[in-house]
Amino acid sequence: MSGARLLPFAVAAGAVVPLAAGLAGVWQGLGFVGAGPGPAEAASHFRYLSGLLLGLGCGFGWCTIDLPRRGQVFTALCGVVVVGGVSRLVGLALGPLPPWPHLAALVMELGVTPALWLWSRAASQSRAEAR
Repeated sequence: MSGARLLPFAVAAGAVVPLAAGLAGVWQGLGFVGAGPGPAEAASHFRYLSGLLLGLGCGFGWCTIDLPRRGQVFTALCGVVVVGGVSRLVGLALGPLPPWPHLAALVMELGVTPALWLWSRAASQSRAEAR
């Protein structure tokens, strides 16, 4: 199977992460990250952000159905994830080191997601050259 044909499967596999984390965050609230119930404002904000994460996962999943035609949406979603990763990186510089799951998320945000985007660009160029 060619690299371009494998790309949607790789994107779908990557989409499982925000889908699962977003759903767990919406369902469990701050308990998902091991915190107590916390103030209502923090719990509400965490669930809102978890819902955004869930939406990102749904968007990536939607893109896998026809990645060549949904490339602009895929690019925008990747950009949002990278902005979130840069924000998390700023947090590392400003505060204490978070637990390993947060560091793993940083790898997804600033490593895996840009790699998938670059792969999608290469596949797009290959399709254009084949025409």
